[in-house]
Amino acid sequence: MSDAMVSGAAKLVHMANQISDFFAAQPGEQAAAGVCSHLMDFWTPKMRRQIVAYLNDGGEGLTPLSKQAVEQLAKKS
Repeated sequence: MSDAMVSGAAKLVHMANQISDFFAAQPGEQAAAGVCSHLMDFWTPKMRRQIVAYLNDGGEGLTPLSKQAVEQLAKKS
């Protein structure tokens, strides 16, 4: 990955983790579903593809809830 892609990925990871922090109070599967829904509603298709690709490359830095949400996102894409 180029430096620009790593930097972009770091920003996406940070944002996904912040969204997950917000939804973490939701019970059970609702938390991951809420994060996934937010990513579908507010992230561009390019951003969604990038975060899915990042997860597929290991997803370093993503919280467990973020990983779960991105896995759901990947199934919808």
